[in-house]
Amino acid sequence: MKYIAIIGFGVVGGGIAAVLEENKAAISAAVGDAVELKYILDLREFPDSPWGDRVVHTIDPIVNDPDVALVCETMGGSHPAFEYTMQLLEAGKSVVTSNKEVVANFGDRMLACAAEHGVNYLFEASVGGGIPVIRSMLTSLAGDNISRIDGILNGTTNYILTRMRDEGSDYADVLADAQKLGYAEKDPSADVDGIDAQRKIIILTALATGKLVPADKVYAETMRTISAEDMAGAKKCGGAVKLIGSARISDGEVALFVAPRIVPDTCQLSHIDDVYNGISVTTPLLGDVLYYGRGAGRFPTASAVVADVCAVLSGAAMKEKRPVFAAGGDHVVDFDEIRFTYYVRFADAVPMEKLSALADVAEKLDEKEFVVGKMGRRALADLWEKLGTMPVSIIRILE
Repeated sequence: MKYIAIIGFGVVGGGIAAVLEENKAAISAAVGDAVELKYILDLREFPDSPWGDRVVHTIDPIVNDPDVALVCETMGGSHPAFEYTMQLLEAGKSVVTSNKEVVANFGDRMLACAAEHGVNYLFEASVGGGIPVIRSMLTSLAGDNISRIDGILNGTTNYILTRMRDEGSDYADVLADAQKLGYAEKDPSADVDGIDAQRKIIILTALATGKLVPADKVYAETMRTISAEDMAGAKKCGGAVKLIGSARISDGEVALFVAPRIVPDTCQLSHIDDVYNGISVTTPLLGDVLYYGRGAGRFPTASAVVADVCAVLSGAAMKEKRPVFAAGGDHVVDFDEIRFTYYVRFADAVPMEKLSALADVAEKLDEKEFVVGKMGRRALADLWEKLGTMPVSIIRILE
């Protein structure tokens, strides 16, 4: 018998318990032994839950029980998830997690601690929900060099942008509906301001480069300013607006950022809609590889956690390539230096006498809308100064 624990019994934690019960036979076959949930750490009681008798309110029983080989951390946030994880790893227990915030902030320290104590720290569920992208990057792509990552990494924002495109609705109206349906939180900031996607692109970039970049080095732009008019403008450009996390890796440097982008219809990411996620990884040998599936939700995320449980308890994880992250951001390209092509829209038609300022750098879509050729933010600001007016909308185009 293999004993495990769950810390944080919310949506994902409860999903793990259900998957362990419903897929008991398949999990036992994968592990080579029965797997039993022995403890659940949470501040609450669960009197109506079939697992309510396993609830504890401090980490100590789990840390001190030699029978517990592995712990699933699904608390969310950095603290006390980081402190608990370190205690568990130091006690010789493997930890698997869905918590992207703690991985993005402290992954280097937790991976080092796991290696020091001969246990595993796995986090497949931290990016892309149930999409098996992390293990694939570590194993299937191990013999290649990743040069580019582009991803729709947040299902909430993708749902909102899909509805806006298909219905011609405004952001605020669709957000309100998403909140009623449970797709968006009451405070949607982490999703719509790119923070969630920022954490995920940090993790994916660390897997590709071995370097864990601090969040303050990764530009993240909100999608709150995207309008129905922008959706129509994207269609004129031959694409759709998506919130994209991107990394460009070359010559020891990395440019990584999160922003709304117009994704051309020729790119598969343009056609990934609703709450689904898609992650495109580019290597010299394979070209583009697309990972697609449900990027969030109770059971998709729980399934990824349980896959890590099986990898650890079967011994397979010890034979796989183990990531090693070194913290640092000196290799990150300043966002202001990155050149983009932009869709720009003005409130009013641009007067003929001012069009000369755009002539060499812009393609005219109509009297108010233009595609502006590649330049960085400073050059773009100089262009508006020369033009004497600012657009009401500026969206980068994915190339």
